[in-house]
Amino acid sequence: MSHRPVLSWAIALALGLSLGVPALAEPPPAASGWRAKVLALGAEHFGNPAWGYSHSQRDYGLAKRLAAADHVVLDDDVLFAAAQLHDMAAFAPWRDAARDHSDVAAESVEGVLAGTDFPAAKLDAVRAAIRTHMYYRDPVGPEARYLHDADALDWLGAIGVARMIALADPNGGAPTGPATLKMIEKNLAAAPSRVVTPGGRALVAGRVAETQAFLAQLRAETDDLATF
Repeated sequence: MSHRPVLSWAIALALGLSLGVPALAEPPPAASGWRAKVLALGAEHFGNPAWGYSHSQRDYGLAKRLAAADHVVLDDDVLFAAAQLHDMAAFAPWRDAARDHSDVAAESVEGVLAGTDFPAAKLDAVRAAIRTHMYYRDPVGPEARYLHDADALDWLGAIGVARMIALADPNGGAPTGPATLKMIEKNLAAAPSRVVTPGGRALVAGRVAETQAFLAQLRAETDDLATF
């Protein structure tokens, strides 16, 4: 059986396309006010297929589902704002190549929400969730913990593979196809042990197995990557 349809579906998912399959992340709720502004900002600026707009939607939806599985109530204002804006510093005009994008985004989020109807008292929690969303950081607080785990899980499994391969330069520049495989292997080695919530940990083994199966099959079909 050919694996190409599966890989095509995975890449399309990372790019935010549709192949007629059910969406894995629930759509954001009908938005108005500050939520509408945040969504419009993401749709306009966050175009990267690995950590852009569609990734933010998946993180938001998965964080909610993990919390529900653990019977944990999250502040949806905090989660929504943090999930939609956590990678904003990967994009111009917020990007600062000299600093971790998590820290820059945490400091920049107030400028996005200023002058909107966002509850100002919740801003510190949004900053905290953004600052610790990467798997190598230690989240504190429910919204931070579930965003952190949703983001870590999005580096794994079919979607993790799709996100990395979607970054390959079709003209042979950086990153090359083999370089994206090193990214996949790095994520596979580093992210699973950093998932902290019960709901998140329940999904780790399955996503790890998906990633390992893909890498093994790819090696088998490319003479151990010699022809990849």
